[in-house]
Amino acid sequence: MQGKKRLFFSLGTVILLIALAGWRVWAWRATTSSGPDPSQFPPAPTPAAGASYDVLVVGGQPEGVAAAIAAARQGAKVLLVEKRDGLGGLFTYGWLNFIDMNYGPHYELLTRGTFQEFYRRVHGSVFDVAEAKKVLADMVGRYPNLALSLNTSFKEPILEDNKLVGIKAVKDGREMPFYASRVIDATQNADVAAAAGVPYTVGAEDIGEKDRRQAVTLVFRLGGVDWQALARAVGSQIKDAKISDRAAWGFGSIARGYQPSTPRLRLRGFNIARQDDGSVFINALQIFGVDGLSAASREEAIKLAQRELPAITDFLRSHMPGFAGARLLGAAPELYIRETRHIKALYQLDLNDVLFNRYFPDAIALGSYPVDVQATSPEDTGYVYGRPEVYSIPFRSLVPEKIDNLLVVGRSAGYTHLAAGSARVVPIGMATGDAAGVAAVYSLQVNKNFRELAASPRDIKAIQDKLVKMGAYLKDYHIKNPLENHWAFEGLKFVNHWGLIVAGYNNDWKLDTPISRISFYYMTANALKRAAGRADLVAARAEVLKPYLEGGNLNRGDAAKLLLTYLGVDASTLDPGAAVAMAGEKGLLPLEHTGSDPAGAVTGAEAYYATERLCALLAKGSSS
Repeated sequence: MQGKKRLFFSLGTVILLIALAGWRVWAWRATTSSGPDPSQFPPAPTPAAGASYDVLVVGGQPEGVAAAIAAARQGAKVLLVEKRDGLGGLFTYGWLNFIDMNYGPHYELLTRGTFQEFYRRVHGSVFDVAEAKKVLADMVGRYPNLALSLNTSFKEPILEDNKLVGIKAVKDGREMPFYASRVIDATQNADVAAAAGVPYTVGAEDIGEKDRRQAVTLVFRLGGVDWQALARAVGSQIKDAKISDRAAWGFGSIARGYQPSTPRLRLRGFNIARQDDGSVFINALQIFGVDGLSAASREEAIKLAQRELPAITDFLRSHMPGFAGARLLGAAPELYIRETRHIKALYQLDLNDVLFNRYFPDAIALGSYPVDVQATSPEDTGYVYGRPEVYSIPFRSLVPEKIDNLLVVGRSAGYTHLAAGSARVVPIGMATGDAAGVAAVYSLQVNKNFRELAASPRDIKAIQDKLVKMGAYLKDYHIKNPLENHWAFEGLKFVNHWGLIVAGYNNDWKLDTPISRISFYYMTANALKRAAGRADLVAARAEVLKPYLEGGNLNRGDAAKLLLTYLGVDASTLDPGAAVAMAGEKGLLPLEHTGSDPAGAVTGAEAYYATERLCALLAKGSSS
């Protein structure tokens, strides 16, 4: 009897273990990016003029591929429209094949879902472009309910009042209208949103620098590179570079030796990525003064760069180990354009959200890439405004102002110019694409528009749960901001928002470091121009404040005089102690925190506080 019990117990245990194993396999499949069996979904209509879909995605960038797949995985009828003859956009036509990865504090991948599947299938952060194009096509092709229309260019939106109900596109010279209940704009420049009437800024316009935008790059291809010779030189004779079996990066000391034929071009440090055929792609050539929204400007920039490539190749043969036999094989079909439009959304992701690791209740993606704003002119070399640990993208940043039925993903979503220095990278964009696809289908299921979803914590939670089930990663790391209670924190946020301080990779805001006279002058002058719109006041006071352009640390008395001068006070008649007292009375200096010694050095914290208070007072009309 005991033997039978043991036998039954053993059989039951085996059955239970088998069932548990089966459940684990099912659960794993349900939560990985492969998702349910695509064959269960009915096929989408063949792309034809007048066809109607549940979800229309415009733009075959990686972000658009993610959005289309995420919607299709839920059974929706989806159309993906792409102007090129293949998918991948920046990755496969701009040849940006060196992925800007986003990792958490323990080197865990933050951008999962569709991006993680792509990343695994191309075998890492450096990939072969031809292989990537095949992988993306295969990922889309798995879903019979996802129709793809290549060589199809967006022409104009179809609107009913403030609702976007479809688009007019052009394919083979013929205009074709497509209709959809929900539309996702995954074009690089938010073309659909802009044409539909969504307000936007361009470049650094949102910080008062309307004509400032990041340099563009033409990636070029070389053959005949001896990778092993390059590897031997890295670390021995070349100290500012790193190399692996697929990629090499750095080499700034070599790049700086190149003298371009025009100030509009410059070589920066190289990102070098190997292809399967042994050739290499080089991302290093910056081109200034390019309007990424102008076809003529883009074409002119490509020709300018192409004329320079033979000279660059000659330079590399002479100066780069392993490049003696290098030969130029060509350049990417398209420019790598880092920035054009920033649409105005329900929430504009700010630099402070990024740098202070904000987790939003409506988080739909995570990021950690440094805030890397490339050079905007030959006069600067670019800036790293800081490096976050982990921050989130709120759903509201995908929901544009004014127009319903539309979400925007990718670098032109609702990010400020500076926040986009991090949020623009493709893996984050693909994570927002996943969220847009899920939210689009969910909005149809509950019959709510995107604004209603954004205002409903319950609906946001449902979208987040669906995303996680489909493989997204939305962990709240609860990262505490150690500066939150610092007396100068509001001032620090102010100068951060307006791009007045560069914290670098180490997040050094120099709160306790004495500031120089010239730095304080330019900080306050730029703040008045950008935040207060008072370029006239800066010009009017420039002559009297000219002595501040001299070097040396700033004392509190001189800081007080500069601040009072902008308020219309003739500070030249005041002794330093009286100037400090007056500036303190007006709230310009935090004397309770710093003391009132006019000879005391002004630190970064005091400068940030003073700059913010000066602009606040001028906004209230306190200037003469």
